[in-house]
Amino acid sequence: MAFSTAAPLSTADFWADADRHLVRYAGAGTFTPEIIARAAGSFLYTESGREILDFTSGQMSAILGHAHPEIVATVRRQVGELDHLFSGMLSRPVVDLARRLAATVPAPLEKVLLLTTGAESNEAALRMAKLVTGKHEIVSFARSWHGMTQAAASATYSAGRKGYGPAAPGNFAIPVPSAFRPDFTTAGGDFDWRRQLDLAFELIDAQSVGSLAACLVEPILSSGGVVEPPPGYFAALQQKCRDRGMLLILDEAQTGLCRTGTWYAFERDGVVPDILTLSKTLGAGLPLAAVLTSAEIEQAAHERGYLFFTTHVSDPLVAAVGNTVLDVLIRDRLDERAAELGGLLRQGLTDIAERHDVVADIRGRGLLAGLQLHETARGSDELGALITRRCLELGLHMNIVQLPGMGGVFRIAPALTATEGELSLGLSILDDAIGYASARL
Repeated sequence: MAFSTAAPLSTADFWADADRHLVRYAGAGTFTPEIIARAAGSFLYTESGREILDFTSGQMSAILGHAHPEIVATVRRQVGELDHLFSGMLSRPVVDLARRLAATVPAPLEKVLLLTTGAESNEAALRMAKLVTGKHEIVSFARSWHGMTQAAASATYSAGRKGYGPAAPGNFAIPVPSAFRPDFTTAGGDFDWRRQLDLAFELIDAQSVGSLAACLVEPILSSGGVVEPPPGYFAALQQKCRDRGMLLILDEAQTGLCRTGTWYAFERDGVVPDILTLSKTLGAGLPLAAVLTSAEIEQAAHERGYLFFTTHVSDPLVAAVGNTVLDVLIRDRLDERAAELGGLLRQGLTDIAERHDVVADIRGRGLLAGLQLHETARGSDELGALITRRCLELGLHMNIVQLPGMGGVFRIAPALTATEGELSLGLSILDDAIGYASARL
């Protein structure tokens, strides 16, 4: 057996090894054709010396930018003191983070389970809901993304459902309440989301075997195209759940912790979920997730023997990072900053839309924005891909969602620590790239 060394490879050998040894995990997608050497703040730096503005905060996670000095200091300190424990042991960073997270949400949410990924937190939440209600059926949005583990993947409808055999039984999809392309309208032509929601649950009731446990949804569907349900929708959805003895689970993986201009996106709607899941933003790029629920639900789950004992539950290293994330968010008032910068971002995108007829819609909240291309734009999928490539050539990393019948939606999620100048730079490059691509298709 011959063992390889870790000696640096040439660029050609690097890509040859990537092709030979890496499992391709992005479906039909490909790896970004750059070798990333380091990152700092809002920028990525390649081995070839290029500087790339990161308009997605990594995987929509690095809300404090890359290599934030306080996060770096916390990791260096904590890894040398206490990084990992037997899962039945507790440390101060874990209990501190649980207490502090509970203080950021309204009553009765006060019980916290600390995990690693968004899929894991949704898995834990669904497992809890099924145990507490004694039921198993789950309702989610038709363009949802909740993760790649079994229960989370079964509640995910935007991608990845075909070819893997049966999903978990009892999963149902309801229409996405999108005002951009409404499927129900009032006599005046406005989006009639109430009629859509009523019909959706009429169909759910017709299909249910009488075992509706929970509704798991995102306050803003990010992977579904940055779709924000209208005001009033979640209060009505919660009532539908109450009427059927279901729990409402909100997945704030991308919207939680100040990104939308408030600490949580659900604050706009005046609802409090039965279970809240957090991930991505909580670790600011490191693997940390949480489930929050009420003492009543936690007690019922405990009495029924709730089991979610994993290798990295309540790990002290990432819990310490989570505490530092809260320190920075609170001290620097990043909820207010996200609202202010979000206004600048929205205006810049609106200006771009006015200059390019291939742009169909601008939407989102705070520093989570979407720019949608016209479905009928000249080869919309090809156009979106060309814009993405041109942005990268000009020094901007963008992410585009291309689901059937959508035309392509650019998801824009800069770090909450981004400067006005960095936003302006990104908008300028995007403007140039749209013009460049439009002229060639």
